[in-house]
Amino acid sequence: MTAQNIIRVVIAEDDSRIAEIQQRFMERIEGFEVVGLSHSLDQTEQMVEILQPDLLLLDIHFPDGNGLDYLKKIREQKINTDVILMTAARDIETLKSAMHGGIFDYIVKPLVFERIEDSMNHYLQHVQRLNSLHRVDQKTIDSLLPRRGSDSANVSTEHSLPKGIDALTLVKVRDLFEATGSPLGASTVGDNIGVSRTTARRYLEYLVSSGELIVDVSYGGVGRPERYYRSAK
Repeated sequence: MTAQNIIRVVIAEDDSRIAEIQQRFMERIEGFEVVGLSHSLDQTEQMVEILQPDLLLLDIHFPDGNGLDYLKKIREQKINTDVILMTAARDIETLKSAMHGGIFDYIVKPLVFERIEDSMNHYLQHVQRLNSLHRVDQKTIDSLLPRRGSDSANVSTEHSLPKGIDALTLVKVRDLFEATGSPLGASTVGDNIGVSRTTARRYLEYLVSSGELIVDVSYGGVGRPERYYRSAK
């Protein structure tokens, strides 16, 4: 991929540790270059103005303001920077505000590499296709915009699963939590659905990232803390 096709990214995250994780994730994904790392909204605004990135990975909560307010400001100023939110916020009003602000994607913490990789690949494909067009018809527009209707939404969901996440195994994990109704560890889930603990952990973290599960950490015993997962419903 040539330098002119590289997606230039600014990461805006107030927690320096999480920002570093995001940067390391992005370094593993071909086609992207992190050109700025910001820990405040003021700094983010300056970076976007000076660096003019293609993509902004934006948190919501900052010591000096709210990321959604800055998203609104970006749109009002007609800044040509796309935005993907990466946040711990899971409430519907925040999601609605973000969607009204024209975000490309909404990724909830804790961050999972496969989910971020999937989002970046979709974004890269979207940009490349958009840049290759000279004129559009309705069919082309429909392929670029989110489709309406439950059938198309279900198809989109199945095709957008990140690498390493199989739809049938995912159903097994969901069914297990619905049947038990209690917190489960990765080893227990793996034993019940016939996969390794590591594989079960990958599916559990994916469901955490999608907001379907909540993870609790237990420090009760000697050794590493245990992660237990429960339904978010």
